[in-house]
Amino acid sequence: MPATFHLPTAVVVAAGFVLLLLVLWLRRRRIAHGFLSEADQLTHEALRSGFQAGRHLRSGLTADTAEKAARHLRLVLGGSALAVCDGQEVLTWTGHGEHHRDQALGHARQTLESGDTAVLGRRDLPCARPDCDVRAGVVAPLVVEDRVIGTLTAYSDRPSPGLARALEQVASWVSDQLELGELDRERTRAVEAELRSLRAQISPHFIYNSLAAIASFVRTDPERARELLLEFADFTRYALRRGGAFTTLADELRNIERYLVLEQARFGDRLQVNLLVAPEVLTVVLPYLAVQPLVENAVRHGLADKVGTGTVTITATDLGDQAEISVEDDGAGSDPEDVRRALDGEDAVDGAGTNESVGLGNVDARLRRVYGDDHGLVVETAPGLGTKVTFRVPKYAPGVHPG
Repeated sequence: MPATFHLPTAVVVAAGFVLLLLVLWLRRRRIAHGFLSEADQLTHEALRSGFQAGRHLRSGLTADTAEKAARHLRLVLGGSALAVCDGQEVLTWTGHGEHHRDQALGHARQTLESGDTAVLGRRDLPCARPDCDVRAGVVAPLVVEDRVIGTLTAYSDRPSPGLARALEQVASWVSDQLELGELDRERTRAVEAELRSLRAQISPHFIYNSLAAIASFVRTDPERARELLLEFADFTRYALRRGGAFTTLADELRNIERYLVLEQARFGDRLQVNLLVAPEVLTVVLPYLAVQPLVENAVRHGLADKVGTGTVTITATDLGDQAEISVEDDGAGSDPEDVRRALDGEDAVDGAGTNESVGLGNVDARLRRVYGDDHGLVVETAPGLGTKVTFRVPKYAPGVHPG
Protein backbone atom coordinates (compact mmCIF):
# COMPACT_ATOMS: atom_id res chain seq x y z
CA MET A 1 0.00 0.00 0.00
CA PRO A 2 1.54 3.28 -1.06
CA ALA A 3 2.38 5.79 1.57
CA THR A 4 0.21 8.88 1.90
CA PHE A 5 1.81 12.24 2.66
CA HIS A 6 -0.20 15.17 4.06
CA LEU A 7 1.29 18.62 3.31
CA PRO A 8 1.16 21.06 6.21
CA THR A 9 -1.24 24.00 5.80
CA ALA A 10 1.67 26.47 5.84
CA VAL A 11 3.22 24.73 2.83
CA VAL A 12 -0.05 24.94 0.85
CA VAL A 13 -0.38 28.63 1.64
CA ALA A 14 3.23 29.21 0.63
CA ALA A 15 2.69 27.36 -2.64
CA GLY A 16 -0.38 29.49 -3.37
CA PHE A 17 1.57 32.63 -2.65
CA VAL A 18 4.36 31.52 -5.01
CA LEU A 19 1.75 30.78 -7.70
CA LEU A 20 0.30 34.27 -7.27
CA LEU A 21 3.76 35.80 -7.59
CA LEU A 22 4.34 33.74 -10.72
CA VAL A 23 1.10 35.01 -12.29
CA LEU A 24 2.00 38.62 -11.45
CA TRP A 25 5.49 38.10 -12.85
CA LEU A 26 4.13 36.65 -16.07
CA ARG A 27 1.72 39.59 -16.40
CA ARG A 28 4.58 42.05 -15.96
CA ARG A 29 6.58 40.09 -18.52
CA ARG A 30 3.71 40.36 -21.01
CA ILE A 31 3.50 44.12 -20.51
CA ALA A 32 7.28 44.49 -20.73
CA HIS A 33 7.31 42.54 -23.98
CA GLY A 34 4.69 44.72 -25.59
CA PHE A 35 1.53 42.70 -24.99
CA LEU A 36 -1.50 44.98 -24.80
CA SER A 37 -4.57 44.67 -22.64
CA GLU A 38 -7.92 44.23 -24.34
CA ALA A 39 -8.74 47.92 -23.78
CA ASP A 40 -5.36 48.93 -25.19
CA GLN A 41 -5.90 46.71 -28.21
CA LEU A 42 -9.29 48.29 -28.88
CA THR A 43 -7.77 51.76 -28.59
CA HIS A 44 -4.97 50.77 -30.94
CA GLU A 45 -7.42 49.36 -33.49
CA ALA A 46 -9.56 52.52 -33.31
CA LEU A 47 -6.54 54.74 -33.87
CA ARG A 48 -5.33 52.58 -36.75
CA SER A 49 -8.78 52.62 -38.35
CA GLY A 50 -8.96 56.39 -37.95
CA PHE A 51 -5.57 56.81 -39.58
CA GLN A 52 -6.59 54.63 -42.53
CA ALA A 53 -9.84 56.56 -42.98
CA GLY A 54 -8.03 59.91 -42.83
CA ARG A 55 -5.57 58.79 -45.49
CA HIS A 56 -8.45 58.22 -47.92
CA LEU A 57 -10.41 61.35 -46.96
CA ARG A 58 -7.46 63.65 -47.66
CA SER A 59 -8.18 63.02 -51.36
CA GLY A 60 -11.64 64.62 -51.07
CA LEU A 61 -15.21 63.42 -50.62
CA THR A 62 -16.01 61.10 -53.53
CA ALA A 63 -17.78 57.78 -53.88
CA ASP A 64 -14.44 55.99 -54.00
CA THR A 65 -12.85 57.69 -50.97
CA ALA A 66 -16.09 57.50 -48.97
CA GLU A 67 -16.39 53.75 -49.60
CA LYS A 68 -12.79 53.14 -48.50
CA ALA A 69 -13.05 55.38 -45.43
CA ALA A 70 -16.50 54.21 -44.28
CA ARG A 71 -15.30 50.68 -43.53
CA HIS A 72 -12.74 52.05 -41.09
CA LEU A 73 -15.11 54.62 -39.59
CA ARG A 74 -17.71 51.97 -38.85
CA LEU A 75 -15.09 50.00 -36.91
CA VAL A 76 -14.49 53.11 -34.80
CA LEU A 77 -18.20 53.81 -34.19
CA GLY A 78 -19.66 50.33 -34.06
CA GLY A 79 -23.41 50.21 -34.78
CA SER A 80 -25.35 48.42 -37.48
CA ALA A 81 -24.42 50.50 -40.52
CA LEU A 82 -22.83 53.72 -41.73
CA ALA A 83 -23.79 55.95 -44.67
CA VAL A 84 -21.94 58.86 -46.26
CA CYS A 85 -23.81 61.36 -48.44
CA ASP A 86 -22.89 64.51 -50.32
CA GLY A 87 -25.48 67.03 -51.44
CA GLN A 88 -26.75 64.93 -54.34
CA GLU A 89 -26.42 61.22 -53.58
CA VAL A 90 -25.53 58.43 -51.18
CA LEU A 91 -21.82 57.94 -51.72
CA THR A 92 -21.58 54.69 -49.75
CA TRP A 93 -23.41 52.40 -47.35
CA THR A 94 -21.52 49.88 -45.27
CA GLY A 95 -22.85 47.37 -42.77
CA HIS A 96 -26.28 45.79 -42.35
CA GLY A 97 -29.63 46.86 -43.79
CA GLU A 98 -28.56 47.63 -47.36
CA HIS A 99 -32.30 47.86 -48.22
CA HIS A 100 -32.36 51.17 -46.27
CA ARG A 101 -29.72 52.75 -48.53
CA ASP A 102 -32.28 54.60 -50.67
CA GLN A 103 -33.61 56.32 -47.54
CA ALA A 104 -30.21 57.69 -46.49
CA LEU A 105 -30.28 60.82 -48.69
CA GLY A 106 -33.69 61.73 -47.28
CA HIS A 107 -32.29 61.30 -43.76
CA ALA A 108 -29.46 63.67 -44.69
CA ARG A 109 -31.61 66.48 -46.15
CA GLN A 110 -32.36 68.31 -42.91
CA THR A 111 -28.71 68.26 -41.81
CA LEU A 112 -27.48 69.33 -45.25
CA GLU A 113 -29.76 72.37 -45.07
CA SER A 114 -29.39 73.33 -41.41
CA GLY A 115 -25.93 72.03 -40.49
CA ASP A 116 -27.37 70.52 -37.28
CA THR A 117 -27.13 66.96 -36.02
CA ALA A 118 -30.39 65.03 -36.45
CA VAL A 119 -31.69 61.95 -34.59
CA LEU A 120 -33.62 59.26 -36.46
CA GLY A 121 -36.29 56.98 -34.97
CA ARG A 122 -38.46 54.10 -36.14
CA ARG A 123 -40.76 56.44 -38.08
CA ASP A 124 -37.79 57.55 -40.19
CA LEU A 125 -36.80 53.95 -40.89
CA PRO A 126 -39.93 52.02 -41.90
CA CYS A 127 -39.10 48.36 -42.40
CA ALA A 128 -41.16 45.16 -42.65
CA ARG A 129 -38.25 42.84 -41.84
CA PRO A 130 -38.46 41.63 -38.23
CA ASP A 131 -34.76 40.74 -38.10
CA CYS A 132 -33.54 44.16 -39.35
CA ASP A 133 -31.25 45.90 -36.84
CA VAL A 134 -31.40 49.32 -38.54
CA ARG A 135 -34.06 50.94 -36.32
CA ALA A 136 -32.47 54.24 -35.22
CA GLY A 137 -29.74 56.58 -36.34
CA VAL A 138 -27.86 59.85 -35.99
CA VAL A 139 -26.94 62.22 -38.84
CA ALA A 140 -23.97 64.60 -38.41
CA PRO A 141 -22.75 67.27 -40.86
CA LEU A 142 -19.41 67.26 -42.67
CA VAL A 143 -18.21 70.87 -42.82
CA VAL A 144 -15.38 72.35 -44.91
CA GLU A 145 -14.67 76.08 -44.79
CA ASP A 146 -18.00 76.73 -43.05
CA ARG A 147 -19.92 74.88 -45.78
CA VAL A 148 -21.85 71.65 -45.22
CA ILE A 149 -20.58 69.43 -48.02
CA GLY A 150 -22.02 66.12 -46.83
CA THR A 151 -23.23 63.99 -43.94
CA LEU A 152 -22.17 61.00 -41.91
CA THR A 153 -25.02 58.81 -40.64
CA ALA A 154 -24.58 56.02 -38.08
CA TYR A 155 -27.40 53.46 -37.71
CA SER A 156 -28.09 51.10 -34.80
CA ASP A 157 -30.81 48.82 -33.46
CA ARG A 158 -31.92 51.33 -30.80
CA PRO A 159 -31.40 55.03 -29.96
CA SER A 160 -28.12 55.67 -28.11
CA PRO A 161 -26.88 58.97 -26.64
CA GLY A 162 -23.35 57.51 -26.65
CA LEU A 163 -23.52 56.86 -30.39
CA ALA A 164 -24.74 60.43 -31.00
CA ARG A 165 -21.82 61.92 -29.07
CA ALA A 166 -19.32 59.61 -30.73
CA LEU A 167 -20.68 60.37 -34.21
CA GLU A 168 -20.41 64.14 -33.66
CA GLN A 169 -16.77 63.74 -32.66
CA VAL A 170 -15.99 61.47 -35.61
CA ALA A 171 -17.81 63.78 -38.06
CA SER A 172 -15.81 66.73 -36.73
CA TRP A 173 -12.59 64.77 -37.24
CA VAL A 174 -13.65 63.72 -40.75
CA SER A 175 -14.39 67.38 -41.55
CA ASP A 176 -10.90 68.30 -40.40
CA GLN A 177 -9.37 65.67 -42.68
CA LEU A 178 -11.40 66.88 -45.65
CA GLU A 179 -10.41 70.48 -44.95
CA LEU A 180 -6.74 69.56 -44.65
CA GLY A 181 -7.00 67.73 -47.96
CA GLU A 182 -8.55 70.81 -49.56
CA LEU A 183 -5.73 72.98 -48.17
CA ASP A 184 -3.19 70.54 -49.63
CA ARG A 185 -4.87 70.76 -53.04
CA GLU A 186 -5.00 74.56 -52.83
CA ARG A 187 -1.32 74.63 -51.99
CA THR A 188 -0.58 72.35 -54.95
CA ARG A 189 -2.62 74.55 -57.27
CA ALA A 190 -0.84 77.66 -55.97
CA VAL A 191 2.58 76.07 -56.51
CA GLU A 192 1.60 74.98 -60.02
CA ALA A 193 0.38 78.50 -60.81
CA GLU A 194 3.64 79.98 -59.56
CA LEU A 195 5.63 77.53 -61.68
CA ARG A 196 3.57 78.42 -64.75
CA SER A 197 4.27 82.08 -64.03
CA LEU A 198 7.98 81.41 -63.62
CA ARG A 199 8.18 79.38 -66.83
CA ALA A 200 6.28 82.06 -68.73
CA GLN A 201 8.74 84.70 -67.60
CA ILE A 202 12.02 82.94 -68.32
CA SER A 203 13.97 85.88 -69.66
CA PRO A 204 13.12 86.38 -73.33
CA HIS A 205 16.40 88.28 -73.56
CA PHE A 206 18.25 85.14 -72.51
CA ILE A 207 16.48 83.07 -75.17
CA TYR A 208 17.15 85.67 -77.88
CA ASN A 209 20.79 86.16 -76.83
CA SER A 210 21.42 82.40 -76.62
CA LEU A 211 20.10 81.83 -80.13
CA ALA A 212 22.14 84.80 -81.38
CA ALA A 213 25.28 83.38 -79.75
CA ILE A 214 24.62 79.96 -81.32
CA ALA A 215 24.09 81.58 -84.71
CA SER A 216 27.44 83.38 -84.44
CA PHE A 217 29.23 80.00 -84.32
CA VAL A 218 27.36 78.37 -87.20
CA ARG A 219 29.98 79.35 -89.79
CA THR A 220 33.10 79.77 -87.66
CA ASP A 221 32.68 76.69 -85.44
CA PRO A 222 29.80 74.46 -86.56
CA GLU A 223 30.61 71.74 -83.99
CA ARG A 224 30.37 74.19 -81.10
CA ALA A 225 27.16 75.63 -82.54
CA ARG A 226 25.72 72.11 -82.58
CA GLU A 227 26.76 71.49 -78.95
CA LEU A 228 25.29 74.80 -77.82
CA LEU A 229 22.05 74.08 -79.64
CA LEU A 230 21.75 70.75 -77.82
CA GLU A 231 22.45 72.50 -74.50
CA PHE A 232 19.75 75.05 -75.31
CA ALA A 233 17.27 72.29 -76.16
CA ASP A 234 18.00 70.44 -72.91
CA PHE A 235 17.76 73.67 -70.88
CA THR A 236 14.36 74.63 -72.29
CA ARG A 237 13.09 71.04 -71.95
CA TYR A 238 13.88 71.11 -68.23
CA ALA A 239 12.70 74.69 -67.68
CA LEU A 240 9.38 74.09 -69.44
CA ARG A 241 8.76 70.54 -68.24
CA ARG A 242 5.37 69.53 -66.87
CA GLY A 243 6.65 67.29 -64.10
CA GLY A 244 6.28 67.51 -60.33
CA ALA A 245 6.90 70.52 -58.12
CA PHE A 246 10.19 69.13 -56.75
CA THR A 247 13.52 68.00 -58.09
CA THR A 248 16.93 67.00 -56.75
CA LEU A 249 19.72 69.50 -56.30
CA ALA A 250 21.80 67.44 -58.73
CA ASP A 251 19.19 67.87 -61.50
CA GLU A 252 18.81 71.57 -60.74
CA LEU A 253 22.59 72.09 -60.91
CA ARG A 254 22.82 70.12 -64.13
CA ASN A 255 20.35 72.50 -65.77
CA ILE A 256 22.15 75.52 -64.31
CA GLU A 257 25.33 74.20 -65.94
CA ARG A 258 23.54 74.25 -69.31
CA TYR A 259 22.38 77.80 -68.65
CA LEU A 260 25.91 78.93 -67.77
CA VAL A 261 27.42 77.24 -70.84
CA LEU A 262 25.04 79.30 -73.00
CA GLU A 263 25.81 82.52 -71.11
CA GLN A 264 29.56 81.92 -71.35
CA ALA A 265 29.19 81.45 -75.09
CA ARG A 266 27.79 84.96 -75.13
CA PHE A 267 30.07 86.69 -72.60
CA GLY A 268 33.24 84.66 -73.02
CA ASP A 269 35.91 85.30 -70.38
CA ARG A 270 33.89 88.15 -68.86
CA LEU A 271 31.85 85.57 -66.94
CA GLN A 272 33.63 83.41 -64.38
CA VAL A 273 31.83 80.72 -62.41
CA ASN A 274 32.84 79.01 -59.16
CA LEU A 275 30.91 75.88 -58.13
CA LEU A 276 31.46 74.54 -54.61
CA VAL A 277 29.09 71.66 -53.85
CA ALA A 278 29.34 69.03 -51.11
CA PRO A 279 28.58 65.61 -52.65
CA GLU A 280 26.41 64.74 -49.63
CA VAL A 281 23.73 67.26 -50.63
CA LEU A 282 23.35 66.36 -54.30
CA THR A 283 20.38 64.09 -53.51
CA VAL A 284 18.57 66.72 -51.44
CA VAL A 285 15.08 67.42 -52.82
CA LEU A 286 14.02 71.05 -53.25
CA PRO A 287 11.39 73.00 -55.21
CA TYR A 288 11.87 72.82 -58.95
CA LEU A 289 13.51 75.98 -60.39
CA ALA A 290 14.50 77.18 -56.91
CA VAL A 291 18.15 77.88 -57.79
CA GLN A 292 18.19 78.70 -61.52
CA PRO A 293 16.35 82.06 -61.21
CA LEU A 294 18.86 83.10 -58.52
CA VAL A 295 21.74 82.24 -60.83
CA GLU A 296 20.11 84.16 -63.68
CA ASN A 297 19.81 87.21 -61.40
CA ALA A 298 23.44 86.80 -60.35
CA VAL A 299 24.68 86.65 -63.95
CA ARG A 300 22.67 89.74 -64.83
CA HIS A 301 23.87 91.66 -61.77
CA GLY A 302 27.38 90.25 -61.98
CA LEU A 303 27.90 91.72 -65.44
CA ALA A 304 25.54 94.70 -65.63
CA ASP A 305 27.40 98.02 -65.55
CA LYS A 306 30.60 96.20 -64.61
CA VAL A 307 33.89 96.72 -66.37
CA GLY A 308 35.95 93.57 -66.72
CA THR A 309 35.21 90.16 -65.31
CA GLY A 310 32.14 89.25 -63.29
CA THR A 311 32.19 86.22 -60.98
CA VAL A 312 29.27 84.07 -59.87
CA THR A 313 29.79 81.58 -57.03
CA ILE A 314 27.32 78.77 -56.34
CA THR A 315 27.78 76.96 -53.03
CA ALA A 316 25.92 73.99 -51.53
CA THR A 317 26.94 73.03 -47.99
CA ASP A 318 26.06 70.07 -45.79
CA LEU A 319 24.74 71.26 -42.39
CA GLY A 320 23.76 67.90 -40.94
CA ASP A 321 19.97 67.70 -41.22
CA GLN A 322 19.86 70.63 -43.65
CA ALA A 323 21.52 71.81 -46.84
CA GLU A 324 22.47 75.45 -47.38
CA ILE A 325 22.53 76.80 -50.93
CA SER A 326 23.91 80.22 -51.80
CA VAL A 327 24.39 82.16 -55.03
CA GLU A 328 26.76 85.13 -54.91
CA ASP A 329 27.95 87.70 -57.44
CA ASP A 330 30.47 90.53 -57.26
CA GLY A 331 28.43 92.87 -59.40
CA ALA A 332 26.67 96.17 -58.88
CA GLY A 333 24.59 95.11 -55.88
CA SER A 334 21.15 96.50 -55.07
CA ASP A 335 19.37 98.84 -52.72
CA PRO A 336 18.15 96.63 -49.80
CA GLU A 337 14.76 98.37 -49.96
CA ASP A 338 14.37 97.27 -53.58
CA VAL A 339 15.16 93.71 -52.53
CA ARG A 340 12.60 93.88 -49.73
CA ARG A 341 9.97 95.01 -52.21
CA ALA A 342 10.95 92.19 -54.58
CA LEU A 343 10.54 89.59 -51.82
CA ASP A 344 7.15 91.10 -50.96
CA GLY A 345 6.07 90.56 -54.58
CA GLU A 346 6.13 94.24 -55.51
CA ASP A 347 7.69 95.51 -58.71
CA ALA A 348 11.34 96.25 -58.00
CA VAL A 349 13.54 97.46 -60.83
CA ASP A 350 17.26 96.85 -60.71
CA GLY A 351 20.04 99.05 -62.01
CA ALA A 352 19.85 97.49 -65.45
CA GLY A 353 16.21 98.51 -65.74
CA THR A 354 14.84 94.97 -65.51
CA ASN A 355 12.34 93.55 -63.08
CA GLU A 356 14.01 91.32 -60.48
CA SER A 357 10.93 90.39 -58.47
CA VAL A 358 10.02 87.51 -60.81
CA GLY A 359 12.85 85.28 -59.58
CA LEU A 360 13.41 86.36 -55.99
CA GLY A 361 9.76 86.79 -54.97
CA ASN A 362 8.64 83.56 -56.62
CA VAL A 363 11.41 81.42 -55.13
CA ASP A 364 11.02 82.98 -51.67
CA ALA A 365 7.24 82.38 -51.65
CA ARG A 366 7.58 78.75 -52.70
CA LEU A 367 10.27 77.98 -50.14
CA ARG A 368 8.20 79.48 -47.33
CA ARG A 369 5.06 77.66 -48.45
CA VAL A 370 6.80 74.28 -48.52
CA TYR A 371 9.12 74.49 -45.50
CA GLY A 372 7.87 77.42 -43.40
CA ASP A 373 8.94 81.02 -42.89
CA ASP A 374 12.32 80.03 -41.44
CA HIS A 375 13.37 78.76 -44.87
CA GLY A 376 12.84 81.85 -47.00
CA LEU A 377 15.59 83.67 -48.90
CA VAL A 378 18.22 85.65 -47.03
CA VAL A 379 19.65 88.41 -49.22
CA GLU A 380 22.84 90.32 -48.40
CA THR A 381 23.47 93.27 -50.71
CA ALA A 382 24.40 96.92 -50.98
CA PRO A 383 25.08 99.24 -53.92
CA GLY A 384 28.51 98.47 -55.35
CA LEU A 385 29.14 95.47 -53.09
CA GLY A 386 27.55 92.59 -55.00
CA THR A 387 24.73 90.31 -53.84
CA LYS A 388 24.55 87.02 -51.95
CA VAL A 389 21.31 85.04 -51.76
CA THR A 390 21.12 82.11 -49.33
CA PHE A 391 18.48 79.62 -48.29
CA ARG A 392 18.33 76.36 -46.32
CA VAL A 393 16.20 73.29 -46.92
CA PRO A 394 15.80 70.20 -44.72
CA LYS A 395 17.34 67.07 -46.18
CA TYR A 396 14.11 65.19 -45.52
CA ALA A 397 10.65 66.76 -45.38
CA PRO A 398 7.25 65.02 -45.43
CA GLY A 399 5.50 65.15 -48.79
CA VAL A 400 8.61 66.47 -50.56
CA HIS A 401 9.90 64.06 -53.19
CA PRO A 402 11.17 64.49 -56.76
CA GLY A 403 8.48 64.44 -59.43
